[in-house]
Amino acid sequence: MSDIEGVYEDLEADISLEEFREAVEDKVEQMGGLADEETAAMLIAHEVGESEVGGIADIEPGMEEAKFVAKVLSVGERRTFERDGEDEDGQVVNVEVADETGSVRAAFWDEHADAAIDELEEGQVLRIKGRPKDGFSGVEVSVDEVEPDPDTEIDVQISDTYTVENLSLGLSNVNLVGLVLDTDTVRTFDRDDGSEGKVSNLVLGDSTGRVRVTLWDDQADLATELEADETVEVVDGYVRERDGSLELHVGNRGAVETVDADIEYVPESTPIENLEIGQTVDLAGVVRSTDPKRTFDRDDGSEGQVKNVRVQDATGDIRVALWGEKADLDIGPGDEVALGDVEIQDGWQDDLEASAGWQSTITILESESDSAGGASAAGDESSTSDENAGLSAFAGDAAADDAGATGDESAADSAEEENGRATADEAGATDAGEPSDGDELEFTGVVVQAGSPVVLDDGETTMSVETEADVGLGEEVTARGVVREGRLDANDVF
Repeated sequence: MSDIEGVYEDLEADISLEEFREAVEDKVEQMGGLADEETAAMLIAHEVGESEVGGIADIEPGMEEAKFVAKVLSVGERRTFERDGEDEDGQVVNVEVADETGSVRAAFWDEHADAAIDELEEGQVLRIKGRPKDGFSGVEVSVDEVEPDPDTEIDVQISDTYTVENLSLGLSNVNLVGLVLDTDTVRTFDRDDGSEGKVSNLVLGDSTGRVRVTLWDDQADLATELEADETVEVVDGYVRERDGSLELHVGNRGAVETVDADIEYVPESTPIENLEIGQTVDLAGVVRSTDPKRTFDRDDGSEGQVKNVRVQDATGDIRVALWGEKADLDIGPGDEVALGDVEIQDGWQDDLEASAGWQSTITILESESDSAGGASAAGDESSTSDENAGLSAFAGDAAADDAGATGDESAADSAEEENGRATADEAGATDAGEPSDGDELEFTGVVVQAGSPVVLDDGETTMSVETEADVGLGEEVTARGVVREGRLDANDVF
């Protein structure tokens, strides 16, 4: 057995011996005789091992290269864009692929885009090599090499109709039928191009769970027209991630329609006796008592409101603080409620307390007073520990990334449009003055997202800032630091 064969035998990667030999020969030639065949074989084995992934779930933006096998779920439309200084337009086709571990969007550029349109079919299994990066809907892979792999079977269902538990990051063309659990007010925001956008939220549930649905622009007003307990179908949605949770988004190409269907939503809840400080949990029980709604002033001069109710299940009871518009809910003693994503905190006299803020869902399962069951708009408060302090008005504003600060839903002619946008580095469209990785930068703007990352908007562009500084929405700040992977890693915020 030769040295090359010996190294190949120890290599756990999907590459033929012939391909491995060719790669070794190329490496020896590339190194100009500085490495013998055995050394070159070990170098190639290391490179191949680094790029092979166990599944799509293992693909990360920081990887230089990823090799994987996946099944085609859908083939998108061909998008064209202009490249600076070149007469020929570029083109890209986004292809949704999946394996048993997850799904990912694969971008097929230029000649690969032609092949994607002419040759790819749903259900086809592909062997892909490409470069992972952060994309609009999470990790995306820019395809460098691709070939069919008819001999490999991947157990992934191809369907455009999903349940909540079947959703995964990167899916698009998603249809889902669910019960309306919560609705939201419509918020407006300004895009970089000067146009005004709109956004709102619904929370839908089915027998497998619940999901927040974000409605953009023309779809946003639907949140004010729908009521809890109605059954709707989301048509042509796409899945994104926010704060570690999946959300289903509906843009101008999608729709939300009422349908005649029986959908059962059975909330899973944590027994009150098992609650611990710091948890974010779901609760279910009967309202035992309610306190009057109270108003307070935040540090920024705005007014907030809160109402406390006490909820009891078979194991105990707990006070729940309803913040913002949730305090307007018509909830009374005897009402059966389901509380989703409430935060457990240290309350008055060391008693546990639950906080229902903007991210929480409140559903009236059965009302003693026959009041309209359902959850109102997401509130804009953060926690009961801030009850007498300045609280963030986050939910009343659209975060920059969700608010389409790059024109994701409205600028159909932009090379960065969702489901087919070309990023600046791929499309060659980077402005001469745009900062590059490693550049030192000072950026001043208004805080349009106070989470992690902080997002600043100077009226023309937005900048994501990695910082531990405590900033508030609407505050004008200056961040100074070094650009890394498109974000400003701030050393100083003032």
